[in-house]
Amino acid sequence: MRLIRFAAAAAASFLAAGLLGGVSPASPSHAADPVTVSIRPDAMHVASALGTAPTTAYCEKHYKIACYLPGQIEQAYGLPALYRRGVTGRGQTIVIVDSYGSPTVGHDLAVFDKVAGLPAPPSLTIIQPAGRVRPYRPNSNREGWAGETDLDVEYAHAIAPGARILLVETPTAENEGTTGFPQIVKAEKYVISHHLGGVISQSFSATEETFPSRASLLSLRGAYIEAAAAGVTVLAASGDSGAADVRYNGSTYYLHPVTSWPDSDPLVTGVGGTQLHLAAAGPPAAPTVWNDTYNVPTNEYIVGNKGPNPLAGGGGKSVIFGRPGYQDGVRQIVGDQRGVPDISMSGACNGAADMYQSFAGQAPGWYPTCGTSEATPEFAGIVALADQVAGHPLGLINPDLYLLSRLRAPGITDVVSGSNTVSFRQDGRLYTIRGFTAGPGYDLASGVGTVNAPRFVPELACLAGHRRGTSLRQAAARCSRA
Repeated sequence: MRLIRFAAAAAASFLAAGLLGGVSPASPSHAADPVTVSIRPDAMHVASALGTAPTTAYCEKHYKIACYLPGQIEQAYGLPALYRRGVTGRGQTIVIVDSYGSPTVGHDLAVFDKVAGLPAPPSLTIIQPAGRVRPYRPNSNREGWAGETDLDVEYAHAIAPGARILLVETPTAENEGTTGFPQIVKAEKYVISHHLGGVISQSFSATEETFPSRASLLSLRGAYIEAAAAGVTVLAASGDSGAADVRYNGSTYYLHPVTSWPDSDPLVTGVGGTQLHLAAAGPPAAPTVWNDTYNVPTNEYIVGNKGPNPLAGGGGKSVIFGRPGYQDGVRQIVGDQRGVPDISMSGACNGAADMYQSFAGQAPGWYPTCGTSEATPEFAGIVALADQVAGHPLGLINPDLYLLSRLRAPGITDVVSGSNTVSFRQDGRLYTIRGFTAGPGYDLASGVGTVNAPRFVPELACLAGHRRGTSLRQAAARCSRA
């Protein structure tokens, strides 16, 4: 599932720095002339509700796939070592942007925290700066967003348990099309201008080519330009269909590789998906690119057939944005275009995250849940930890990620296995969209890789603190020893 938005503005300073990248001559095209771009969250339930949080052994036995409790994901990234040093996100605020929100988010987070052994966040605040959200009435759209909201809040908090959570709800409706996007832009601008948080998490995306024109997309970028100028980090999910994605009608797929927005914006950090391999027994294996397209049990529990269905982390080359300066070192991979994702976190369905929800319309209980909607709030938590160590918000971190990767800093865990090639049946035919394969260094399936948090957090914080007064390369070399 996915969604998107942008806002207008000028950014001469970023253009001069080569951070915005050029604009490709290619423009979105359509078989028709739609004005609607589907707005959908990037999260999927693997199974029906359970009365207790399922263990890995339970999921492997009953679903033939893995699922993980919050503590297992924390352990996988080495987070307890940071928590023992008092690095919990204390003093920081994670901003989560979702349409509609969840009517039970406070209760659901409390249940989640009790089972996971987590403290309550210092605060969970809900604001609606773009307009009042209509009262909750169960339907597929509202239920999807409610589940997305619960997932975002629960896993941002799981990674940074000491951070404040600010949930920004907007009244955007899927059938409002492009008229709904300015509401999200307005809400994010409000957050930025009022200095309400240091990192913004967006678990939504939409295919670049679904926009009626290039100009219609570029007219929605203002919030990201303002965020970069204000030192606010903005994250976005890279999508859940691998190298494929749906057309403007939300149901049929493009038959060529596509990428999504806003993760493709050079001022946004695109977050892809990996698969953790944390068996119920035995040592963990190295993470791989998330791709459940050909996994029969996953397809059966998510889609209701044996597959294949496009279930993989999004990634590819933008048709809107040229290569930004911070990707010059990986031009052999991205060419002249902006490449995504930038980095990845856990998002696989075979390795789903346990979340709790209780809103009307779906059975209350625990659901193994997956997608880059899981990965993005997780990385928002990582950024909040680094903000705490640095003593201030880090702002645009993309240049730092690529420098740390090129220097093979210990905080970057390279993902070298897997691809985001996907297959699907459409119009009675089987199609395969050739994606991108992981390899050493940066790739269009996993970005620079994933994180070894006890090293990555201080490295990122240190690098941000040395951006002035020394070259970024010297700073990165120094901070790789942090």
